[in-house]
Amino acid sequence: MIHTKADLKEYMLQDKVQLGINRRFPKPFSDRIWRYEIVLRKYEYWLNKKGGGPHTKIMKLFYHFLYNRYSAKLGISIPPNTCGKGLSIAHACCIFINSAAEIGDNLRIHEGVTIGASGGKEAAKIGDCVFLGTGCKIIGDVRIASHCAVGANAVVVKDVLEEGITVAGVPAKKISDHNSDRFIFGRSNN
Repeated sequence: MIHTKADLKEYMLQDKVQLGINRRFPKPFSDRIWRYEIVLRKYEYWLNKKGGGPHTKIMKLFYHFLYNRYSAKLGISIPPNTCGKGLSIAHACCIFINSAAEIGDNLRIHEGVTIGASGGKEAAKIGDCVFLGTGCKIIGDVRIASHCAVGANAVVVKDVLEEGITVAGVPAKKISDHNSDRFIFGRSNN
């Protein structure tokens, strides 16, 4: 979670690395996904900031407004404080993550992905360096180990506890020992 300006800087830098971006700032009329991720991280920072008085409240409201605007515009619903650093959204549109989900560092996520809850209470716990292919669905209180890849249109309803494998199908099952490394652009050394 982002609690300090140093945390914010670290998260934003790792997100940029994972997105494969070398520029310092987003381009004025493009880089919509990168702008969304910047707004998400700044919203998380102001949401988690303790104290600070009226300035903190104003900044929290401002970034809440921007977060909702970008979410609606891009069709992305990623609640604050669910994803670790190194978030990489490959394509905008139709991405939904339940607020109860817990996701590690270096997530690569494609369009049409749903990480939902069973009965609205328990959602997935996903490890570090995970790749989620186009249209996959992860439903309920399941665990996905680190360095796993979930294939396009897979439906994960059971735990994936073996690290470094690929799962696919409906319902998802192991199809290979290939890990997610070829999809993850930047990793912290943690």
